[in-house]
Parts: sequence; C-alpha cells; structure tokens
Amino acid sequence: MNSTVILPHINAVLNSCSFILLIVGYLFIRSGKREEHRKTMIAAIAVSAIFLVSYLIYHFTAPVFVFPGKGWAVPAYYTLLISHVVLATLVTPMVIVIAWLALKGNFTKHKAIARWVWPTWLFVSSSGVGVYIILYHVYSIQS
Repeated sequence: MNSTVILPHINAVLNSCSFILLIVGYLFIRSGKREEHRKTMIAAIAVSAIFLVSYLIYHFTAPVFVFPGKGWAVPAYYTLLISHVVLATLVTPMVIVIAWLALKGNFTKHKAIARWVWPTWLFVSSSGVGVYIILYHVYSIQS
C-alpha cells in the first residue's frame, strides 16, 4: 500500500493519542501524581515525535492538492489549517523547553511556561484531527 494512502490515518491516530495523553497528564499533575504525570508526558512527547516524522514523510511524498470545499467552508478550513500549522511550529520547540526544564528539576519555570504550552499543544493535536476529519471524512479526499 502507498504510504500517502495510509499515513494520514496513522497521523490522525497519533494526534488523537497525543491529545488523550495530554489530558491524562494534566489530570495526573492536578491530582499530585508527579511520577504518573512525568511518564504520561514523556509518552505524549514520544507519540508527537513519531507523528512529526510520519507527517513529514507524508508531506514530502504526497501530491499537493487544492481544498475542494465551496463557500464558507474554504475560509473556515484555511483558518483552521493555518492556525494549526503556525501554532504547531511555535509549540514544538516550546515542548522541548518545558520537557528539558522538568528533567532538570526546574519545576517553577516548567510550570510557568507549561501553562501556555499545554493548551497550545492540546489545540494543535485536536485541530490536526479536525483537519483530518474535514479532508478524509467530510470531503473524502483520497491521497
């Protein structure tokens, strides 16, 4: 099977897993379960890293297409897509920063930055799934 056919679906699963891990990690830290939070967030980073590799492979091998929507769907789709891509680009290095701070034990800075990074990362994961649903289920794009 061609990777451009399967990778969008794998990417959606990976984004969904990242979203779930982010929620679970948040719940762990809110309930004081630091070790569980640490393990869950490491898993979220790992899943997101696998996603990023898969996403890049897909976009380097897939043909470019034009969004087939009409009317209000076009600006709505591109608003979602552009916000997703811009925020994904910004949040990626910030995830590395907050992970590094936590691994070094600088929890004060980690917490201060994570308050902004976590919701952005959550939006990026969920909006990625949203783009996938629009392209592959609402408009049934075939790679």
